[in-house]
Amino acid sequence: VKLVESGGGSVQSGGSLRLSCAASGNTHSRYCWGWFRQAPGQEREGVALIATDERTSYADSVKGRFTIFRDDAKNTLYLRMNNLTPEDTAMYYCGPINSPEDWPSGSCPYVSTVSTYYLYSGQGTQVTVFA
Repeated sequence: VKLVESGGGSVQSGGSLRLSCAASGNTHSRYCWGWFRQAPGQEREGVALIATDERTSYADSVKGRFTIFRDDAKNTLYLRMNNLTPEDTAMYYCGPINSPEDWPSGSCPYVSTVSTYYLYSGQGTQVTVFA
């Protein structure tokens, strides 16, 4: 599966962006999918997840500001980001995520554990928020 993230850019604090993740090939529709990010010198961290039953989960730092959703007809995953802050500056990636052992297929792990379960991602899209 090829993943192409897009929609990043430079915005002023308080601004908004919508990221897209276009998937081609076998899109692993029975997997949890999610967005994660990595800032320079930091570990990759989970941002937002969406399970096969449409349940969503978010990192505490983005709750109430970010929304993950998808359009299955377009094989595209989205992340709407509002009220951005400089702390959101990072490279953003999308990808499918395994469910923890003994959890229902298609369910998402805890957001804080995403680095253990994600399978792969695209090249990422850079988000830069300036004060």
